[in-house]
Amino acid sequence: MVSDAERKAVEAFLYREARLADESRYAEWEALWTDDAIYWVPAVASGEVDPTRQISHIYDNRARIATRVRMLQSGYRYSQVPASPMRRVISNIEIDKTPQGEFIVGSNFLLLEMSIQAQHQLRLWGGRTIHKLRWVNDELKMFFKQVLLVNAAEPLPNLTFLV
Repeated sequence: MVSDAERKAVEAFLYREARLADESRYAEWEALWTDDAIYWVPAVASGEVDPTRQISHIYDNRARIATRVRMLQSGYRYSQVPASPMRRVISNIEIDKTPQGEFIVGSNFLLLEMSIQAQHQLRLWGGRTIHKLRWVNDELKMFFKQVLLVNAAEPLPNLTFLV
């Protein structure tokens, strides 16, 4: 059972994480992760695959997340220069609590990306996100994020931003 206070804290975490990614506040976004983190975007919409045996769009451990952030901050990630303006809408938040006190959170999202690097094209990205969160020093941190894109199995344009 999730208390009202826990629900509010989890929802606030999701909204903050989305805002930091939208605003290209990469260092603050990276600080939301634990040391044992996994960031996974499967190449199928269901997510029911083994990332060690099937291809993924993204399958990053904590070190790779740090590398991804450094690349985005470097100014040499030309596919994101200038950075695409983005906004996420999050809905249908469902929260489960494990016996260990961790939270498994499912939510739907719609991400609007204005790809301004070449064609000035508005792209819509939609799907479901699974976050796994735990308290670390009285602060919620994510140790797992899975992004299940609706069109994951289709040819995708550049995914060099934070999904």
